[in-house]
Amino acid sequence: MKTVGIICEYNPLHLGHLSQIRRIREDFGDACAIVCAMSGNFVQRGAPAILDKSLRAEAAVLCGADLVLELPVTTSLSSAEGFASGGVRILSQVCDGLSFGAEEPRAELFLSAAQALLDSRFPPLLRRELAKGCSFPAARQAALASMGAPDHLLTQPNNILAVEYCKAILTQGVSMKPLPIRRQGDYHARTPQPGAPSATAVRRLMLAGEAWGSWVPGPAAAVFRDAPVHTTAAGERAVLARLRTMTDEEFAALPYGSEGLWRRLMHASRRERTLEDILTAVKSKRYTRSRLDRMVICAFLGITEEAMQAPAPYARILAFNRRGRTVLSTVKEAEVFLNAGAPSGDPFRDLEYRCADLYGLFCVSGPEPPGAEARRRVRYVADLP
Repeated sequence: MKTVGIICEYNPLHLGHLSQIRRIREDFGDACAIVCAMSGNFVQRGAPAILDKSLRAEAAVLCGADLVLELPVTTSLSSAEGFASGGVRILSQVCDGLSFGAEEPRAELFLSAAQALLDSRFPPLLRRELAKGCSFPAARQAALASMGAPDHLLTQPNNILAVEYCKAILTQGVSMKPLPIRRQGDYHARTPQPGAPSATAVRRLMLAGEAWGSWVPGPAAAVFRDAPVHTTAAGERAVLARLRTMTDEEFAALPYGSEGLWRRLMHASRRERTLEDILTAVKSKRYTRSRLDRMVICAFLGITEEAMQAPAPYARILAFNRRGRTVLSTVKEAEVFLNAGAPSGDPFRDLEYRCADLYGLFCVSGPEPPGAEARRRVRYVADLP
């Protein structure tokens, strides 16, 4: 059985995501199994997911996926490189190919750029560009250009992740084949575009109380309707309380805090009034806003650089159908995948449960009670008659 993986967030799942799932079915047939490695309740841009992970996982299976595994929170809150690496590590255990949306549909270009990033000539060129005061994304692009590599790929968000997926495949030596699909529309568009709405646009409609159902597949809309939504703004005071009470040592232990960035965040947290004021005070040309957002959410969740670098010992199963169960039966290492809510003796379990409890503080309609992770159950989605 052909098994194709997708590394995703589905924040929320929309018509563009449905198109990708349908394209996989068209290319590989109805017998193909689709396995998603999906961010949990916190996403890569450094924010809470708008909807609970179990709802998003159930919607994915209803819309054509067969198995949804949860990316560990330390993977979900990683840079593009860590996000891609963690997803590939999980999916390579069960998948033959990796499907991803990209502005450029040619896999050979992504592999060429990935090989250049792994070339021994690249690190000194990158350091040279960083020394000029460039941001990391700009420095990386310039370093690739000086090597004659396809640097234009690193100007678009989906292409950037695609290169990192290919780099992870090469680094880990896995046999998954990269399967790019052309991504239509603007990734950051605030207004939905026909056939290819951005998740940003759909979230905006949800939060504004405007009609969003036409931009989401019907089965997903039924799951999402009336579900509690979560935003950073709703939990701002909780985040500020954490930042204002952290010690110097706790700031120094944060991920993304190199080059004295942790110290800048510490001073701003002790001086500024709002979260936006803090981030504005820390922001500079050298550091992307997403890096700062991830740093702040890690501070709130109590995730240190040491925890971020430690490999997660397992991935949780969030939802599956009959075909997904068949995929799981091929997994030989019993501790690789655990059911949602299943206990674990690993210390990583404490981090998971803490993050789940803190997620409830971002609920727009009011704080949710703790203990959700212990009560969580895997969603089995029966095949349609």
